[in-house]
Amino acid sequence: MDEGSPEIVPFNSPASDPDPDPESSESGGSDDSRPEPLSEKLAVPPAELSLYRAAVALHALLLAAFFHYRITHPVPDAPWLWLTALACELCLAAAWLLAQLPKLSPTHRATHLHRLASRHVGDGEESPLPGVDVLVTTPPAASAAALLATANAVLSALATDYYPAGRLACYVSDDGADMAAFEAVSEAAALARRWVPFCRRHGVEPRAPELYFARGVDYLGGRAAPGFVKERRAMKREYEEFKVRINYLAAMARKVPEDGWVMSDGTTWPGNNPRDHPAMIQVLLGHPGDKDAEGDELPRLFYVSREKKPGFLHHGKAGALNALLRVSALLTNGAYVLNLDHDHCVTNSAVLREAMCFFMDPEAGNRTCFVQFPLRLGVDDDGGDPDATRDSVFFEIDMKCLDGIQGPVYVGSGCCFNRKALYGFDPAFSEDDEDETPPHWSRLCFWKKKQRALRRTMSTVPLLDSEDSDEQAGADNTRTRRRLRSYRAALERHFGHSPAFITSAFAGGGGSDTTGTSASTLLREAIHVISCAYEERTRWGKDVGWIYTSGGAAALATGFMMHARGWSSVYCAPARPAFRSFARANPSDVLAGAARRAAAAMGVLLSLRHCPVWTGAGAGGRMHFLQRLGYVAASAYPLVSLPLTLYCALPAACLLTGKSIFPEDVGYYDAVLLISFISSAAATVALELRWSRVTLRAWWRDQKLWVVAGTSACLAAVFQGVLRACAGIDVGFSSSAETVAARSSSDDDDEGGGRRTVGWSRLLIPPATLLVGNLAGVVVAVSYGVDHGYSSWGPVLVKLALAGWVMAHMQGFFRGLLARRDRAPTIAVLWAVLFVSVLSLLWVNVDSYSAPPPVLSSSQQQPVL
Repeated sequence: MDEGSPEIVPFNSPASDPDPDPESSESGGSDDSRPEPLSEKLAVPPAELSLYRAAVALHALLLAAFFHYRITHPVPDAPWLWLTALACELCLAAAWLLAQLPKLSPTHRATHLHRLASRHVGDGEESPLPGVDVLVTTPPAASAAALLATANAVLSALATDYYPAGRLACYVSDDGADMAAFEAVSEAAALARRWVPFCRRHGVEPRAPELYFARGVDYLGGRAAPGFVKERRAMKREYEEFKVRINYLAAMARKVPEDGWVMSDGTTWPGNNPRDHPAMIQVLLGHPGDKDAEGDELPRLFYVSREKKPGFLHHGKAGALNALLRVSALLTNGAYVLNLDHDHCVTNSAVLREAMCFFMDPEAGNRTCFVQFPLRLGVDDDGGDPDATRDSVFFEIDMKCLDGIQGPVYVGSGCCFNRKALYGFDPAFSEDDEDETPPHWSRLCFWKKKQRALRRTMSTVPLLDSEDSDEQAGADNTRTRRRLRSYRAALERHFGHSPAFITSAFAGGGGSDTTGTSASTLLREAIHVISCAYEERTRWGKDVGWIYTSGGAAALATGFMMHARGWSSVYCAPARPAFRSFARANPSDVLAGAARRAAAAMGVLLSLRHCPVWTGAGAGGRMHFLQRLGYVAASAYPLVSLPLTLYCALPAACLLTGKSIFPEDVGYYDAVLLISFISSAAATVALELRWSRVTLRAWWRDQKLWVVAGTSACLAAVFQGVLRACAGIDVGFSSSAETVAARSSSDDDDEGGGRRTVGWSRLLIPPATLLVGNLAGVVVAVSYGVDHGYSSWGPVLVKLALAGWVMAHMQGFFRGLLARRDRAPTIAVLWAVLFVSVLSLLWVNVDSYSAPPPVLSSSQQQPVL
């Protein structure tokens, strides 16, 4: 619904579904009396899919023929260049094949919100939706922009259209114990009392105040009601005052008093030392009698800062999420968990109901571990960039293809989890699933089945209280008591020493049972589960919660472990974007983010415990083979930067040295093969864009980013991963000095001071060197052609074509070097010119010494006196 319309569409109205199914609603269900599915898979049209698969197969055959030609036609004049080009082409072809195999079964998803509304909300409060806990993580040292982004993320999460409001809770993790972050979340809680009813009453979209008020909509020139315009002005004025207070908090945070911060009641702020502070939990919304400005129920809001102590591993973001997971289990225990970064806002108020259509589906809901939504840039929906998706090719092509196998990968934010899957339980398999194991694998699968049966029993059998179990067992039945003690010891090794948390883990359907528990006792237990020593000698970070890995690879490893247990995931891309980043990232943030993602992928690939090549591949594994290939491609993609960088440097080397990587005598059939090979590649891309509905502009932008990031961020990530795995040296890249300080302050405790931070400008040196080298080679080749006439242009055209391919992919990067805004540092260009000059001089000297001496004629020979 448009935010300017005074008409309100109720949540339980069939009109809230964008695509209702009148036939199913009239029939009232299927003939076998089973409930109608809340979601369904929409396969790609068979004609488009068949053409796409045929193009991929044809391109693979032509690829084999191309390599047969390359091997049988060496270049004697430049054997080393030819061998280097052949090795790079083989590596790039293997990477293409590895990435292409999981992309042969794409699928689309559709949800039926009207069925969910009629089934769970149509009769009032008789069947409410299950509880959802939103976990928001904040950076350690927050700036004004980060504080404002966190506040918008919290406000957009609290304003989502979910019923009843008491089933929704938001937990904000302040890992740096920053008093400015606490005050900002408190200010957001105060603003939520007016912002949430304003969004509900007028159905505004998006529900992040910054994104909503930034839209250029003329409400006075439209048909908006005068009352709405007046209330919107008042709400905008209140939000502007809120921003002033946030900026004041950020300004005050820069001037830390010598004695530390003091709260408004005169007590000392417990988190004055961000590396050594106690656990803190504050209930900001959710007290008895808390209502909004109109007297309606509000969602709950909690501020959480886990305990920090020197000498303990805190595991960064993954450790903060696990702490929030345990606290939320004790306080609200929602059956599902939504994970959000501080700079991602909810822009679709129905996003939680979209996720519920998959989790509560009668057919596949009990096997769905998480629902991943795409992440988009913070631009306007109407009239903005139509290709505003971050990594649009990745989300709209790769994720949809994995969704057709076992499910998409987890990208770290914008994901709704099944809490049982995070606890390490197996999905609810039927007895038929156990019978699918072949007879000759029965012995190998026996131990795997035994472990799976134990986890399934732990997820279904209620926890027995110690006193009741002893009474039931009897005084003489020592064997039963011994089994119960062993069972409870196994649970404590798995979940930790918290009976209240273990009880919540076995609660059917979620929900916290705090009957007879005082608030002080519950708070004391919540403080206990986020202490530093709670996770010691437990399975947290190994099999329970977010997985701990080196290099920030928790997202990829967490999703992989769930799929290895047999869970399936879902990719949901609603018409209205579900999440948007708070602001558009500048080039430095893009490269720094690409470096962190590539380093995380290398951390998974080089890990002995989480490498997708062999992890979970034992007997009884339930991961699809193509799904495993998808994870291998997702973790090994930084390695492609090595052959890509060398291949981009070959045109410059050929132009500057006068050599070639292709033979000069190309026959008719060889030319036809090369033209067919290029045409099949273009046809594969065109058919892929056709079924995915990705625009050519978005694909081309992704290709340019792939080359620039591959020759900079991914290349650095390869060496970073090798250094971390072999020497234990962790090198990180950041976009600003403020980010460097924040990241170093959060990681010193975890890594023991072994982290080295490098500025993002160092990432620009390799692509700048390649660009300068190819430009210099083009200038030299054109000058040679002009001096030697028309006949000399033939051998140079192929080299110029390869150099043009490199410069076409880097033309955006070249414009960035010349732009006045976001200009690359001059030091990167100077280093690039220096490298090209030194390599050119070295080649001139080597070539002059290695060249054979000229043969003089008899007339030129002088007599020796």
